[in-house]
Amino acid sequence: MAYNYGKDEIKGSVHSLESFGLVDGPGVRFVVFMQGCALRCKYCHNPETWAGGGSMWTARQLFDKVWRFKAYWKSNGGITVSGGEPLLQIPFITEFFKLAKKQNVHTAIDTAGQPFCRDEKWLAGFDELMSLTDLVILDLKEWENDKHTALTGMGNDNIKEMAQYLSDIGKPMWIRHVLVPGLTDDEEDLRKMSEFISSLKTVERVEVLPYHAFGVPSWEKLGLDYQLKDASVPTEEQVAKAEEILKVSSYH
Repeated sequence: MAYNYGKDEIKGSVHSLESFGLVDGPGVRFVVFMQGCALRCKYCHNPETWAGGGSMWTARQLFDKVWRFKAYWKSNGGITVSGGEPLLQIPFITEFFKLAKKQNVHTAIDTAGQPFCRDEKWLAGFDELMSLTDLVILDLKEWENDKHTALTGMGNDNIKEMAQYLSDIGKPMWIRHVLVPGLTDDEEDLRKMSEFISSLKTVERVEVLPYHAFGVPSWEKLGLDYQLKDASVPTEEQVAKAEEILKVSSYH
């Protein structure tokens, strides 16, 4: 996808909007789902965000739309930009968050971290965005690089590096892990992930998200082969075990 990154009329490709989100950060959130993602997660519930499409907005147009719902947020909510993968559109989100911070709106980004790299220009843009971001909600989908590649189509060394970077710069984080029985619930891998999370200085919350098959209709509508048709929803005991290993209660 090509984006116009001119300062006056920066445009971003937006997939959809949710005016009353309750699970995308603290309080009530207005959630902006961006279009585009390089990962191909086997359990993705919105594969329609992967490729082109979406609607084009300027940062001002989007903020003006979002601001109409400010009464929902009260004093403890705000805006969350999700996806797709929001870090594919850093210049646009930066301008959008500048408008939000002028109104003292709490800002969060829900990301898988896949675009993170140490390229000087990219990192400069990322740092500017982070200066306007109050919270990063980071998905850790798998621990081992080869398993992450099998699950998503790409490795995760740079994602772990991003988590460490966010810790080093003092950026608050929530960590999420989707639990799929027989796929992302290996106890040894979860222990390694837990050790890593415990080493980070700014993790405020860890969440285990039980797998669900809500995205199957979207896959079928797009003519895609959903490979987890036989996967089961984790039991309460399986979720509790994962939460114990990941020390979920320690972060609440």
